[in-house]
Parts: sequence; C-alpha cells; structure tokens
Amino acid sequence: MKLNQRQFIVLVIVILIFAMPFFFASCGQEQKNTINLEFDPETTATLNTDSVTMLISDSGLIRYKVITKTWDVYQQAKEPYSYFPDGVYLEQFDTAFSVVFTIKADTAWNFERKKLWRLKGHVFARNVENETFASDEVFWDQQKQQIYSNVPVTIDRPQRTLLIAEGFKSNQQMTDYEFTNVHSSRVVFVEKNEGEGGNEEKKE
Repeated sequence: MKLNQRQFIVLVIVILIFAMPFFFASCGQEQKNTINLEFDPETTATLNTDSVTMLISDSGLIRYKVITKTWDVYQQAKEPYSYFPDGVYLEQFDTAFSVVFTIKADTAWNFERKKLWRLKGHVFARNVENETFASDEVFWDQQKQQIYSNVPVTIDRPQRTLLIAEGFKSNQQMTDYEFTNVHSSRVVFVEKNEGEGGNEEKKE
C-alpha cells in the first residue's frame, strides 16, 4: 500500500508524538545522573601539577625554593592545603639570596592558613653550619618561626658529636636547637674521635 504525501506526514507526526515521552525520560535520567556526581573537597584536588620548581617570596623578598615531582592543591578543603605525595626539596635563603637551610622528605603537606609544613618519611635537613638532622617526621611552623619534632632525631655535628634524642625544637635555620623530651628518654652523645679508637658513646 502506497502512502501519499499527506498520509506520510501524518504518520511521521504520530510516531514523533509517541516517541517524545521516551526521549525526555532518557534526557531526564541523564541529567539526574550528572547531578548526583559527588565531589569531596577533602579528597579531590582542585589543581594538579607535575615537575614543579617554584620560588616563594616573603615581605617582598624571595626566601624559599621548592622542588617537587607532584604538587596537588586542595583549595576547597575545610583547611586548604598543598600535598606533595612524591617528595619535596626546599631551600631557605637569607637576604643576600644565599642558602642557609635545606630540607627534604618523602611526603609533605603545607597548610596555607596555618603556615604549617608537615614533612614525613626520611626527613633530612642541613643548616648553614653543615649540621644535619634526620628524622621520620618534622613540623615547620612559619608563624612561630620554629621547626620541631616529637619522634627520634639524629643530629650529626661535624668534628664534634652525634646526638640522638626523642624530639627537638629549633629556630627556622636550625642553628639554635634543644631537646624536648629529655625527661622521658635518653639523649645519646657519640663523641667523634679521629684516632684509631673510633667513636665513643656517652649517654645522659
């Protein structure tokens, strides 16, 4: 049976009328699925950057240099922070742009509002006097201008002694430091002897 042009148009209209509810239902379902996508600002980074080298200024002067492989920013978190999952290396400069302090760690967090760094895993620091500090976790409070740790730390002082203690705090250059838990744990002083006797260990 052949349809004339008028009958064909009527048939197309009827098909469209029956098909439209299914079309809108499908669109509504798709829109609903899109709206239901969850976003957790505490675990979803708003910015991700690879292979970063950046200079940070303070009071108009460049004071820090940060090198990292991965830099994730959680700007929408309740407490905004930067996360460095693949390690971080940081240098601190004086007003003459000379390096006075370096520190590196396997993982790091920088809480922007608090101006607080948390460095975790194989933390290693060096001050301008070539003394080195090794620990598993170190905090850097830039507001209080203090670096501290509550876990064991080993301080290697060239040509002097090797200090091992449970916790310490120092200034930001780590040139003026003290042990914080000397009453609950022992501080070990390892004297460095250049002769054949080797190192001599003393405990307090």
